[in-house]
Amino acid sequence: MQFTTSDQVTLDYTDEGSGQPIVILTGFGGSKEIWRAQIPVLLRAGYRVINIDARCQGLSQHTAKGLRLSRHAIDAHELMVARDVQQPILLGNSMGASTWFAYLSLYGNAGIRAVIDVDQTPKMINTPDWPYGFKKVEWRDFPDYFKKPLGHSTFKKIDDATYAAVKAVEKQAPFDGALTLPLLINHAFQDWRDVISALSMPFLIIAGARSPYFNADFAAVTAKMAAAGQSVVVPDAGHIVMAEQSGAFNRVLMEFLKAL
Repeated sequence: MQFTTSDQVTLDYTDEGSGQPIVILTGFGGSKEIWRAQIPVLLRAGYRVINIDARCQGLSQHTAKGLRLSRHAIDAHELMVARDVQQPILLGNSMGASTWFAYLSLYGNAGIRAVIDVDQTPKMINTPDWPYGFKKVEWRDFPDYFKKPLGHSTFKKIDDATYAAVKAVEKQAPFDGALTLPLLINHAFQDWRDVISALSMPFLIIAGARSPYFNADFAAVTAKMAAAGQSVVVPDAGHIVMAEQSGAFNRVLMEFLKAL
């Protein structure tokens, strides 16, 4: 399915099922196919699942317009309004989670049922008061560090079916890292700790114990900032937890959802 934003950018998305809506966003450079192992589980459990390719990612339009998290958050808001999405659960991996933090910063907590962050620290730059940023990056490295390859995101091989689906999309619509560099730099610049501290709804962080990007300790520290925060660290998983350890991830996800 396709949706045109207010600045005339076409987004590709799926909208399946009925009941409590869950809206999904993927990380930088990824496509919605990375959630292949979660969608059937959520649909069988009776959820409505809206899975979105952000602008410049997957099958959505690739453009130089709006390469900032605030615009990505507006895109998601406009799509949800158009699709009459009420009381959504917001689920995001990596930059997808940060986009939801931007969304909450812009639109507030009202009307949000829960938020799920998959392996994304609220602050990417390491500072004396925050040693849980991206690898060992400090302000003295910014922004030049992010002009280089970020390195492998996974610890464990993702499942074959998901890998094939992701690669098929990459072949059809290759990700342009040079085009989207301003987005990555904008993402790395943010500090969402104030947003998380203001969360009133249930908030779950699922971190990968072997994430090449983040020290998994960030999850417990961050969860404590929120009134109803909790965290789970999945063993033998890297940054793409849902595709590296899909069985364990799905168990954690469904346990959280059933408790809402």
